Amino acid sequence: MNCVFCNSDGGELLWRDEVLRIVRVMDEPDYPGFCRVIWHDHVSEFSALTAAQRTHLMTVVAALERVLHELMQPTKINLASLGNQVPHLHWHVIPRYQDDAHFPAPIWASRARTVDPALLSMRHKKAEMLSAAILAELQHTL
Repeated sequence: MNCVFCNSDGGELLWRDEVLRIVRVMDEPDYPGFCRVIWHDHVSEFSALTAAQRTHLMTVVAALERVLHELMQPTKINLASLGNQVPHLHWHVIPRYQDDAHFPAPIWASRARTVDPALLSMRHKKAEMLSAAILAELQHTL
């Protein structure tokens, strides 16, 4: 199968269990802390999961959102499950800031501004602590 999420982790692996994983998206340097929650099996729609699987997935998405909110202190967290380009079930969990490159538009819109490199560097340093924070939150949550 020619699916990027079947053939690779889809980012820097931060946490995984038997059915899904959390990865940090490394190819969006303007968005430190941008993560994906990816279902391991190749499923294209949320509705293809059982009720218990949907609950588990959304519990993990909500826990990741809490971690990002606490650690990264963004203005807003964006949640998106599109799958138009990669039809493999995954959620984008993206910390957003009023001064980020695209705010208030989606990160895939045209750039609105350049972000201060020192500010981006500080946010990247915070994002380096995600793995430990996610592990602690999920040990408490699951």
